[in-house]
Amino acid sequence: LACVRVCAQPEKLGTADLVEEVECGKGRVVKVTGIVNKGRTTSVLLRGSNKLVMEESERSLHDALCVIRCLVNKRFLITGGASPETEVFYQLSTWAKSLLGMESYCVKAFAEALEVVPYTLAENAGLNPIQMVTELRNRHARGERTAGINVKKGAISDMAADNVLQPLLVTTSALTLATETVRMILKIDDIVPTR
Repeated sequence: LACVRVCAQPEKLGTADLVEEVECGKGRVVKVTGIVNKGRTTSVLLRGSNKLVMEESERSLHDALCVIRCLVNKRFLITGGASPETEVFYQLSTWAKSLLGMESYCVKAFAEALEVVPYTLAENAGLNPIQMVTELRNRHARGERTAGINVKKGAISDMAADNVLQPLLVTTSALTLATETVRMILKIDDIVPTR
């Protein structure tokens, strides 16, 4: 009863100019148009020819919603195309050269692990991953911090100029998780004393 009273309040109810059932392919869909106060809720109707297409559509929609969530949580964009990971690789490799002993080895190994990102991106795009990563590494060494793999062009290009962007939270979350995982492994196995 309490729920009915809450739902029946005028501010909780919506109005529409037209509610109709329309044919959509082999099925029928209820179409609501002319909503005055749409609010903040949206319905998305996904249709596909088979279950596999539907599952892939649902995953794609989920990925898009996750990107939006990342942008809402942290409103910053950075360049994509594996340029942030390559720049972190370059900076860590440079820093590792100034360190000595086990610390140098650990930082260098972590940096090299970051090269998996551009390598995988190039491989998934059907490009030569060794050639792409080598060229990307050279471009970052020359100071081109936003150089990344443009999968549409099949080449290394300036991701900022090409407007290839991604939420900052995606990269920072991945790097934070990777760092925490490495620290835990090193701490557990007593490989390197952590501070």
